[in-house]
Amino acid sequence: MLAAFGEASAAQVGDCMSRLGAMDAGIRPVWPGPRVIGAALTAWCHAGDNLMVHKALSLAVPGDVLVVNTQGSGNSGFGELLATSAVKAGVRAVVVDGTVRDAEALAAMGLPVYARGLCPNGCNKDGPGEVGTIIACGGVAVRPGDVVIADRDGVLVRPEIDETLRKLKVIE
Repeated sequence: MLAAFGEASAAQVGDCMSRLGAMDAGIRPVWPGPRVIGAALTAWCHAGDNLMVHKALSLAVPGDVLVVNTQGSGNSGFGELLATSAVKAGVRAVVVDGTVRDAEALAAMGLPVYARGLCPNGCNKDGPGEVGTIIACGGVAVRPGDVVIADRDGVLVRPEIDETLRKLKVIE
């Protein structure tokens, strides 16, 4: 089903969605990576904690896009060590509503990461949190399995696939 989106950009898909579904402009690429598309794997973390990111990566399947809400914590819940696990699991991209770290290592690995910014502070691994539930990220509700399209313009989330694909064919 994801292949049906072809090479459509986040902007083109957004146009098919009545210009809805885009995360706010604060969620930006950490490095200028490629366009990615995949199914959302969601994680909600307590501020200053990333235990649920570890749990989500243990459940990830190839092609997932990990989408994380960190409750606005200034501590980075994602960096080189978790990126190594993400790449091993076949995760296509990571979107964090918060900060990340190890930007150069993320770029060297080729893992597209989108976040609000960078901060060298790490975080705890105590919980609580949830994996596989509806979360908010960048001002958008993200459900497990939603289609996530990310490119240099930003991140877009789409739950209603069939209607979007019909409109996309009209635009092309």
